[in-house]
Amino acid sequence: QVHLAESGGGLVQAGGSLRLSCAASGRSFSSYDVGWFRQAPGKEREFVARILRSGLSTSYADSVVGRFTISRDNLKNTVYLQMSMVQPEDTAVYYCAARKTSAYDTWGQGTQVTVSS
Repeated sequence: QVHLAESGGGLVQAGGSLRLSCAASGRSFSSYDVGWFRQAPGKEREFVARILRSGLSTSYADSVVGRFTISRDNLKNTVYLQMSMVQPEDTAVYYCAARKTSAYDTWGQGTQVTVSS
């Protein structure tokens, strides 16, 4: 079992950049796929990006393609979400989650990202 903790959120102006980190504690972090999700006020949680345990495959929501990049450093037990050209609609609480099988069953506590126009 791993435990996840997000950091790096904050207030950023539209067009700016921010890097979120998801630090994992526990064993065998490299055995987990990791995803980033977000939830804006009054909206359902939505998928943002994910990276496979090998780090060789990534996927993104259409809304962030070309602006966000997910990466991981298994030696540091950390997954990153580099956010660029952020827009007010990117404002949300961002969560990272891990899975060994098909379901994400381990979640962090979330980090708030607020984009000002």
